[in-house]
Amino acid sequence: MRMFRTLRTAFRALRRNTLRAALTTLGIVIGIAAVIAMMEIGNGSSSAIRRTIESMGANILLIMPGQAASGGVSFGAGSIMTLTAADAEAVARDCPALGVVAPVVRVRTQVVYGHNNWVPMSIYGTTPDFLEVRDWTNLDEGGPFSEQDVRNASKVCLLGQTLVRELFAGESPVGKEVRVQSVSFKVVGVLSRKGANMMGQDQDDILLAPWTTIKYRVSGTSATTVNQSASSASSTVNSLNQLYPGAAGGLYPVPSTTQAADTPLPVRFANVDQLMAAANSQEEIPAAIEQMTDVLHERHRIKPGQPDDFIIRDMTEMTKALSSTTVLMTKLLLCVAMISLVVGGVGIMNIMLVSVTERTREIGLRMAVGARPRDILRQFLVEAVVLCLAGGTMGIGLGRASSLMVTAFLKWPTEASVPAIVAAVFVSAAVGMTFGFYPAWKASRLDPIEALRYE
Repeated sequence: MRMFRTLRTAFRALRRNTLRAALTTLGIVIGIAAVIAMMEIGNGSSSAIRRTIESMGANILLIMPGQAASGGVSFGAGSIMTLTAADAEAVARDCPALGVVAPVVRVRTQVVYGHNNWVPMSIYGTTPDFLEVRDWTNLDEGGPFSEQDVRNASKVCLLGQTLVRELFAGESPVGKEVRVQSVSFKVVGVLSRKGANMMGQDQDDILLAPWTTIKYRVSGTSATTVNQSASSASSTVNSLNQLYPGAAGGLYPVPSTTQAADTPLPVRFANVDQLMAAANSQEEIPAAIEQMTDVLHERHRIKPGQPDDFIIRDMTEMTKALSSTTVLMTKLLLCVAMISLVVGGVGIMNIMLVSVTERTREIGLRMAVGARPRDILRQFLVEAVVLCLAGGTMGIGLGRASSLMVTAFLKWPTEASVPAIVAAVFVSAAVGMTFGFYPAWKASRLDPIEALRYE
């Protein structure tokens, strides 16, 4: 009951100078609004980065071939092909921390449909498990190719959205045929849209096919960046009557590229460009790396102390780096917003000191009729807290509106933060009590006789 009377007295005192009270709360309104807006922008940025990483596969592990060296000169990672499709099967079988593993053969060449052509960023020969590794299990049209297609080197493929747009101009590609290096592929499905990755590369500019088909029918070599369709293939026949002094000849004609594509010669345990694996969870990534290392050491007969002929990369470091950067920026923005809260608190202290000076006779009268110092202290503290809570409430609304305007006009990602809103209420009350205590304490220490004589 006493608190209710104190609140009523506080509201009555604040209504005497409505404009001054409104201007006093303005600093708190701006400070809380800045805190809410900065937190929501920071949360939106973190969520956007997290979604980007998830679209690339946050728990993906990439196993790449090692490096070749000659005469003490290293030729760099991937300069020697040491990985095979059998390695993928062994890793998937013997590493319980892994979910799925897919071999990948990469080429880059022209894809043709009718009068349209396009050179996609990625042409991957792989297995159906690749879709699960990349979390691409939902297709817009059609369905994935099968393990039977991989074993038979079937000429089927899946297309990304960018490739569909550039080649088919609104038509459905399912059931139609595209040409890759003069090899016709039947389109059996269309991948769902993923958008750009964190490096700005279009993930939808892709063609997927069985790795055996890409390896044996399209190209026997990897081309990560070079457009193979731009290179001219010679079909010269090397026979004994063409020998020149110093030239190395052979007893049998060398088949042309077209002949090799028409009559492929499968090689058991053919090399692949890389393996892509998905750990069961991000927490199991270290265990998965250790298990894969042990399996590949055994398969490649790498003794203790010898250098590895493979490289394992994961997204953990990139995820941590991007997350730490976002957290740091959010904290910096929060510190800037807190400065405005401090400025608002100083304004409240200033106005409360002025209020104590103006109401000195009132304080003296209240003490003369029996009010104790703690009653005066409580009254002025409640007034300061009410001012801050009112400013905090308006600041929450203004901050939320500001973040919505940022999303609407600047297209920045934002995300509502309930903990930030709850914290804003407590911060408002804390600012009121912190900056209102000294004026309230000063009011409670006034001498009633001196207060009554104050003019």
